[in-house]
Amino acid sequence: MKYTVLFEDNDEFAHMRPKYMADHLQFLGDNSDKIEAAGPMKDSKTQDPAGGLWIVEADNPEQVQSLVETDPFWPTGLRQSIRILEWTQVYVDGRKMI
Repeated sequence: MKYTVLFEDNDEFAHMRPKYMADHLQFLGDNSDKIEAAGPMKDSKTQDPAGGLWIVEADNPEQVQSLVETDPFWPTGLRQSIRILEWTQVYVDGRKMI
C-alpha cells in the first residue's frame, strides 16, 4: 500500500537541517525500497519553506510512522508535525493504473 507523509517543519530548529542533511540523505538512500520519493516543499508565491513530502510503500501506517522516527531529522526537533495518508495512485507515466 502507498502512503504519503506530509511534514511541517519547526522553524525554531531550522539550523539543525545542515548539520544532519548528509545523514538524512543517507537514510533516504538506505530506505529506497520503502521511500519511493522524498523532497522539500516551498510556498509557490513566497518561496518560503513549507515542509516536506515522502511517498512510501508499506503494509500499514505504523510501519510508516516507525520509518519516520528512524530518520536522523526526527530527534532534532526539526519536524513540527507529520501527517500520514493512504494514497491510491491512479495515474503514472502517461497511463491509468486502475
